Amino acid sequence: MNKYGFILLDILLLLIIFSVVRQYKNSQLKEKIGQLLVVGFDGTTLDQQTRKELRSHHIGGVILFEKNLSKPDSLRNIADREQLKRLVEELQSIHSGPMFISIDQEGGTVARLNPTKGFYNPPSQKHIGSLNRIDSSRHYAALNARQLRELGINMNFTPCVDLSINPDNPIIALRERAFSDDPMVVAQEAAIVVEENHKAGIITSLKHFPGHGSSQTDSHMGLTDITNTYDPKELEPYASLIGQGYEDIVMVGHLFNSEVDASYPASLSAKTITGILRNQLGYEGVVATDDMHMQAITREYSYPHALELALNAGVDMIIIGNNAKEYEANLIGETCSVIYDLVKAGRIPEERIDEAYGRILRLKERLN
Repeated sequence: MNKYGFILLDILLLLIIFSVVRQYKNSQLKEKIGQLLVVGFDGTTLDQQTRKELRSHHIGGVILFEKNLSKPDSLRNIADREQLKRLVEELQSIHSGPMFISIDQEGGTVARLNPTKGFYNPPSQKHIGSLNRIDSSRHYAALNARQLRELGINMNFTPCVDLSINPDNPIIALRERAFSDDPMVVAQEAAIVVEENHKAGIITSLKHFPGHGSSQTDSHMGLTDITNTYDPKELEPYASLIGQGYEDIVMVGHLFNSEVDASYPASLSAKTITGILRNQLGYEGVVATDDMHMQAITREYSYPHALELALNAGVDMIIIGNNAKEYEANLIGETCSVIYDLVKAGRIPEERIDEAYGRILRLKERLN
């Protein structure tokens, strides 16, 4: 072979190496994207498609519901204790590393574990806050956390640290989800919930940043504008807990405040997430969206645009309950593809994915 032949061979080898490296990097990117998602699915067991979607897209976590919200008479994921334990074990067998198995088990009316099926459900946060007794608060929180641990659930989207400012608030006050209208009481009660969950190995989430308690509408139903009702003291529980070292998850609500960001709700707002939560309050943990299928988002934004805005605003964990409307069987794969395409098109910096992925991994290290 002459020198030109060797040159051509070298070029061919370089092209092959370049192709392999590119494929490897693309594969890594897809895996990182999957780890940022916490998704809902239909079924009290895993069907073949769901298992394949969760595995092939390296999905970081799931969120469990008792019922299908679009069909309240039908079961979603939770039938009884033994079934739920088997489902959790099945989920954890999908990946070599741990999966977030999450739930909304606040107590009172916001609970996925129904006492009629043999589960424990603590009193509402309003009731606990009205007692304002440390021993009682610790007792209820410990029972709830230990039950989750026994079931294999490792993440609870609680405590709710909204202030009960508006007594007619349809999603917070009227559902007894706030401990109090006093930030000090809320911070104290929330700290107890966090501590008892940590003892049981459960990851928690403060919600709904920057505060849903003054709102007049429910963000599940549409745009929730808190511009004229928001009180700066709604940040105080977050400031207190972050000051004590809290760094699990802060869930950001789909709450619009034009005085903070005239364009976007908090969950899609860099001014809120990066500006207030990260820079002003010094929070270094995981930031999660509220469910991206809530109508506050779906009525105002296309799905790709909402995902782009959320990640660029500083969100690390995207929650997609897939339970607010008719179930979408292919939503997991579609979501991963949308985010991947946005990154490859330069609409989301790959460094932003790396940053979020790093925070998710650090949080998962605690599950090990």
